[in-house]
Amino acid sequence: MTSAFRARLAELGTEESGRRWLYVPYDQLTDAVGPLAEAPAEELGIVLVESPWKAAQRPYHKQKLAFVLANLRHFALEQAARGVAVRHVVHDGPYHEALAPLAAELGPLRVMEPAERELREDLAPLVESGALEVLPHAGWLTREEQFQQACGEPPWRMDAFYRRVRKDSGILMEGGKPAGGKFSHDADNRKPWKGEPPAPEPPRFTPDAITREVAGLVETRFGEHPGDIDLAALPATHEDAEALWAWALRECMPHFGPYEDAISTRSSGLFHTRTAPLLNVLRLTPARVLVDVLDADLPLNSREGFVRQVLGWREFVRHVHRETDGFRDIPLREGHPLPDAWWGRPSGMACLDHAVADVWREAWSHHIVRLMVLSNLATLLDLSPRALTDWFWVAYVDAYDWVVEPNVLGMGTFAAGELMSTKPYVSGAAYLDRMGDACADCVFDPKKNCPVTPLYWAFLARHAESLAGNPRMTLPLRNVAKRSAEKRAYDAAIFDAVLEGLARGEVLHPDRLPPN
Repeated sequence: MTSAFRARLAELGTEESGRRWLYVPYDQLTDAVGPLAEAPAEELGIVLVESPWKAAQRPYHKQKLAFVLANLRHFALEQAARGVAVRHVVHDGPYHEALAPLAAELGPLRVMEPAERELREDLAPLVESGALEVLPHAGWLTREEQFQQACGEPPWRMDAFYRRVRKDSGILMEGGKPAGGKFSHDADNRKPWKGEPPAPEPPRFTPDAITREVAGLVETRFGEHPGDIDLAALPATHEDAEALWAWALRECMPHFGPYEDAISTRSSGLFHTRTAPLLNVLRLTPARVLVDVLDADLPLNSREGFVRQVLGWREFVRHVHRETDGFRDIPLREGHPLPDAWWGRPSGMACLDHAVADVWREAWSHHIVRLMVLSNLATLLDLSPRALTDWFWVAYVDAYDWVVEPNVLGMGTFAAGELMSTKPYVSGAAYLDRMGDACADCVFDPKKNCPVTPLYWAFLARHAESLAGNPRMTLPLRNVAKRSAEKRAYDAAIFDAVLEGLARGEVLHPDRLPPN
């Protein structure tokens, strides 16, 4: 039986002769920038490749697979509708194998440089043979020389890079000075959320026959992969992307700044825009969303917070990834295996269990949950940074190698030391209680018996020697040194008990941990 997608693509088919052919990777689904924006549709042809082999390389969240595949198919139809010739190929193997015969038939293909190192490596044989010409990636906002001039030799710092690109671009600059008198308004963006203003409900989408068909394919071929598919939460078409962005500007951005660091069990996203999945496949372009935010009537701390994420951090991590060849030449800390608690087995710690449940339901959570719950607890337990990185890679709809490796290895776990972060981002229970509300439903009391606080002290004690030269850790290390021998022994005992309990798949409880 002909699929709905195949039938629709055939209806839209156009003459292929005389076209210039472009290979469009799965994360470059745009005609707003690059070759598809620079020539008339009737002069162009594109090749799109679906690779079940790629999808099977890791146990990717089913929502992530459905998101990528549905957007790729809808992009194919959108391009065919505007007159671009489309070759859609399904190949159960590497991408270079799928493209080689097409390059022989159609002539050398062009491609915007892939964002992912993994895909660049895959395509290297075609580039070396001349079958594939690499063009600059038009979706990035900054240049390598800006990174080099701002950051120089490692350690690299995002704030230096951010100041440089703000000055170069003139974004949020007034008379050569940053708007509001400072480059970062992060200090204004740390309010906990107590229920007001109400958090917006994310938009819901009506899946068409093509998106429903994609869900069926994912369930049939990758049904053993973790996570749920929620098609109504999946923006698959150009119109869906526009609707989500309109919602984000209207409902999220006015309050994004103040509550950027807040965590809540009542709203997984609060005022975060949920645009990263669309930005990372270019269904929304970074340049466009920046223009819209800068043109909108929004508080300065909300605008600057968003600019810092898109123009600052997002661009910074991709430069770091390129400079380190995906962290392959960087010595990384080893660690313990990742417990099943990250895969959905209850841990007994409400903060972790809520975060994990959200991830396997939505394939998404906002950056403070990723950093200060999931990565924080993994770091306090000395879990393997590479194992945690791979977990983020499979679990999150917006995770690609250039995103996830710097964020988790470089920042979330501090596995690369001070290469791109000034300190390990670790905390005890007080921070989680202040910025979130999961403690209210937990069997542990953050002020009395929560294991996160002794885990924090035990982490500092174990790593005091390696952290001793870090000026930002002077006060915490001084405080851990003041703890009595009895308290330090208790901290170490909690670490052992929690690590061993989670390794066995047990649910933690105050009665089963060492007494204070």
